[in-house]
Amino acid sequence: MSSFTARLRAAAPPSAVAAGLIAVTVGVTSSAALVFTAARAAGAGPREIGSWMLALGVGLAVTCVGLSLRYRAPVVTAWSTPGAALLATSLTGVSMGRAVGAFVFSALLILLSGVTGWFARAMDRIPVPLAAALLAGVLLRFGTGLFSSMHGSFAIAFPVFALYLLARRIVPRYAVLVAIAAGVLASALTGGWHLDKLHVSLATPVLVTPEFDGKTLISVGVPLFVVTMASQNLPGVAVLRGAGYGVPVSPLLTWTGAVNAVLAPFGAFGLNLSSITAAICTGEEAHPDRDKRYAAAVWAGIFYLCVGVFGATVASLLTAMPHALVLAMAGVGLLATIENSLATALSDPASRQAAVVTFLATASGVSLLGIGSAFWGLLAGVLTGLVAHAGRRRGTRVVASAPVQAPAPKREESSPRGGC
Repeated sequence: MSSFTARLRAAAPPSAVAAGLIAVTVGVTSSAALVFTAARAAGAGPREIGSWMLALGVGLAVTCVGLSLRYRAPVVTAWSTPGAALLATSLTGVSMGRAVGAFVFSALLILLSGVTGWFARAMDRIPVPLAAALLAGVLLRFGTGLFSSMHGSFAIAFPVFALYLLARRIVPRYAVLVAIAAGVLASALTGGWHLDKLHVSLATPVLVTPEFDGKTLISVGVPLFVVTMASQNLPGVAVLRGAGYGVPVSPLLTWTGAVNAVLAPFGAFGLNLSSITAAICTGEEAHPDRDKRYAAAVWAGIFYLCVGVFGATVASLLTAMPHALVLAMAGVGLLATIENSLATALSDPASRQAAVVTFLATASGVSLLGIGSAFWGLLAGVLTGLVAHAGRRRGTRVVASAPVQAPAPKREESSPRGGC
């Protein structure tokens, strides 16, 4: 029995299971409504919406579990939240077949990016402090959400924060788990749950034959690819590298693109590397041993599969759950990651200014041309770094030229005229 218990704890460490659950909860609660809105914009009914959730859940389960076990790293994938926001406004009047054709086209472009390796080469040129600053900027609103939620739901959010701090001193490995339990209990005692809205039902796959219309591919497929790469895959790679995991980027894109293309006819509009939810699974809260944190991503995949199978049920559960509890759970789950990211971002004085610009621009939430702040924050940081380094190089050349002229007075002093 002790041997079985040891194997069970190795396969399902409580902290890793908790991290995976938090990651899925945060990912689903923050954007499931966008997925439903996007599906309805394309004319989807309840069965089609259930199929979308099922396809996304299966795709995330396959990629999370498969890639994490393959590379022994916490590779967390997610559906494209900015992609869902884009589709919610751009699919109006577009038939379901043409929408699915755009999904397939975007997935094939991501697959091509992985096969050619161009995205990985671009990421290799990004300094680590800027990647860390990018991550900190992406996560900032979730960290502040822990405290902003206290404004209207103090009785729920404060016990989460207080029990987290206490558990960090006594049982640091289970601090997040203790905080979640405190939040669930506090929300139940205050009557925050609306269980009357909860109902159980299973999702079934609905196959839609893709139609490849040129205008739809350009107006929907290409923007979906761009926002997914710039706003999701880019910070997703930054999370892995900021946490010290040197996972090859190209195979990750290749597999997510391939799985996405296969499941697109069933409603998987966009699968990509996660950033926010991945940060939950890559931090020390997931497991004290960084080589075993991949278990958190594996459990995230298992929970995503449950989300897909019980798509409609999950939607009703999210409606029943207090929003303050979700914010508080995300906040405590990301505190350590935000701390480490800021420390890394500011560790090198030479790139500190560029890192601060990256952090501020990313945290601002600015969105231009349909592309989120992660891309523009990184671009602002890179430009700041280039300008700063150019100025230092010019300064170095000026300083280096001074010693060449310095010996001249000494030669005058040794001359006969100087001796007079």
